[in-house]
Amino acid sequence: MPLRYKGSYQRVRAYLLGKRISPQQVTALPPSFRTVAGRILRRPDTLTETERLQLKAVRTHWSELDALTGHVRSLATKLTERQGERLPDWLDAVRQDDLPGLHALAAGIDSDAVIAGLTLPWSSGVVEGHLNRIKMLKRQMFGRAASCC
Repeated sequence: MPLRYKGSYQRVRAYLLGKRISPQQVTALPPSFRTVAGRILRRPDTLTETERLQLKAVRTHWSELDALTGHVRSLATKLTERQGERLPDWLDAVRQDDLPGLHALAAGIDSDAVIAGLTLPWSSGVVEGHLNRIKMLKRQMFGRAASCC
C-alpha cells in the first residue's frame, strides 16, 4: 500500500516558494577536461561565440592553461603550415615555461626528423599506405589458413 502525503497543498506550496526565492545563485557547471582540450585543439575561428567565451573564462582562471593553449596552437600552426625551420624556437619557448607535460613532449621530439619531415618535399606516404594494406590483409587472414598435413 503506497504512502500518501496527508498535508495540504498550501503547505507544500509555501515550502517550495521559500526554496524558489532563496538568495543562492545557480551557477553553470564548468566544462569537462575533454571539452576544454577539444576547444584548445580546434582552430580558433571554428569555435562558436559561446565556446570562445567559455574557453576564455577557463584560460583566465588558470594561467598555466593559457600558456599551454598558446604553445599548442603555435605548434599546430607550425605543423599545418609546414614551418619546420621554426620548430627550434618553439622548443626553446616550451623549455622556458613551467609546463612539465610539454617538457616531456619537447624532450621526446626528434627535432632533426621533424624539421626534415616538415621542410623537405619527399614523403613516405605511399610506402606507409602499402604497409598498412599488407598488415590489414594479414589480420584478415590470421587463423584462416588450411592445415597442410
